[in-house]
Amino acid sequence: MKFTKMNGTGNDFVVIEDLENQINNTGELAKKLCDRRFGIGGDGILLVRKSSKADIAMEIINSDGSYASMCGNGIRCFAKYAYENGLVKKEDMTIDTGDGVKIAILEIKGSKVVSITINMGFPSFEPSVIPALSKEYIINKNIKANDKEYLINTILMGVPHSVIFGKLEGFHVTEGKAIEKYDLYPQGTNVNFCEVVDENNIRVKTWERGAGATLACGTGCCASAVISNYLGYTNKMVNVEIPGGRLTVEITNEGILMTGPAEVNFIGEVKI
Repeated sequence: MKFTKMNGTGNDFVVIEDLENQINNTGELAKKLCDRRFGIGGDGILLVRKSSKADIAMEIINSDGSYASMCGNGIRCFAKYAYENGLVKKEDMTIDTGDGVKIAILEIKGSKVVSITINMGFPSFEPSVIPALSKEYIINKNIKANDKEYLINTILMGVPHSVIFGKLEGFHVTEGKAIEKYDLYPQGTNVNFCEVVDENNIRVKTWERGAGATLACGTGCCASAVISNYLGYTNKMVNVEIPGGRLTVEITNEGILMTGPAEVNFIGEVKI
């Protein structure tokens, strides 16, 4: 099987073309390929498939074999792959995802994609949509985990995301493991620790549901920007510093726009 290893600000993926839908055992395949000692290594796999309602379709499987409806860093890698491999030769392409059709706007230099802006759609604060077991918005809700108390804020940003504010040095990202499975969230939640630097800049580190600690999480950066703006901490456009680099997130009337890079690490073949 041929593959391309890619990363978006350190969030890494194994990209595989499956235009004829021949791969069925996606969960087991993801666990095998994403193993960093016995496989290729990655936070997930991205399957490239045909779509009847967009230019191309993306399916994401986390490193633990679970399905993810959306991934901000993954979709940037996916868009770069689709363009540079001649599958979609458009600077504005539509990508069919588990969270609906997303628009990717590509910055091209020569024949290479150097930056990608994704319209991530709109967030939802509704607990029934997230889903979360609450009758009201989860904003500054006090919970206890890891023998600590947290003020948690949760939205759906393609996937469930919870944001906890404070100095990053005061949190270890592995604290997210217990919060991910907190009984408020029947399907689990991604957990973002967010530090507001000023009205134009935030810092974020993320524990991803199904992947653990990652160097970057695009949907998590968007969720952190949305909630920090909702609470009045930041402007509608912010720079988001993450362990793997930097993204820009802008809240607009057309949706949440996320801009950042994607890179090819290497190309190869693997026996499965």
